[in-house]
Amino acid sequence: MSVNVGISPIAWQNDDLPDITADFTMEQALKEAREIGYSGVERGQRMPHDTEGLRRYLDANGLVLCGGWCSGNLLVNDVETERAAIRQQVEQFVALKAPCIVYAECSNTVQGDQGIAVNARPRLERDDVRAYGRKLSEIAKWTADQGMVLSYHHHMGSIIEAEADIDALMESSSPEVTLCFDTGHLLFGGGDVMATMNRWTERLHHVHFKDIRPDIVQDVRHNNRSFLDAVIAGAFTVPGDGCIDFQAVTDVLKAMDYRGWIVVEAEQDPAKAPPFEYSKKGYDHIVEVCGKAGLAIERN
Repeated sequence: MSVNVGISPIAWQNDDLPDITADFTMEQALKEAREIGYSGVERGQRMPHDTEGLRRYLDANGLVLCGGWCSGNLLVNDVETERAAIRQQVEQFVALKAPCIVYAECSNTVQGDQGIAVNARPRLERDDVRAYGRKLSEIAKWTADQGMVLSYHHHMGSIIEAEADIDALMESSSPEVTLCFDTGHLLFGGGDVMATMNRWTERLHHVHFKDIRPDIVQDVRHNNRSFLDAVIAGAFTVPGDGCIDFQAVTDVLKAMDYRGWIVVEAEQDPAKAPPFEYSKKGYDHIVEVCGKAGLAIERN
């Protein structure tokens, strides 16, 4: 049994806060990610958008596509419209043999608006989450028929943020809706990382190893700051640099016979957290905890 270790290029190229990463290029991100030891990257918006162009771009850097963000609008779209909206990405990810699309509802999220506090995120009543889960199941069954797994990303500032939101979504959706389990977003959202992970191991398909700095998260919450303010302040960091016990998380992955991707996704201000240094710190910590758990890492 082995896992693959990848990274999101967001530490070098932040699509939501491009000014803070203006001194870095995507080419540098991929070169350094490969040099550190990562075997895959999630798709960034500054990569080629066409499938063959993206394939050549990744091949030239010795990396594979290990997923990527998919902005969902299922609250406002009917199922047919949503299928049409994400079809190109699904087809591209199938062609490039990605493990999943990382889907999240973005029609009313506040995560990208620096003028709105993350505390003011949209919330759904439980019946509304159930209705959303039924629609999402239709989308996930369709992506599965195309050969692509839909992995839902619970995310700060969105309708599925807290532990109870995840529970409601998983309970109301079919098994084709898998979980992109993000440790940092879950803890930032007030959830119990280990309890949630243990509850939904059968649905867990993709894992983001993201750490947090609790003092900054507390300040963001208490002073009604936005999600983007939290990023700039340093709420997130790489595994091993914050407060989350990634050994415990990795031990569960081993126990559940996990064979997917562990992906570092830790957006920070590179002036405070140099991307190469911190991405290497995160990689080295993953190697350490996987070694102790007896979880082998696949090397390209």
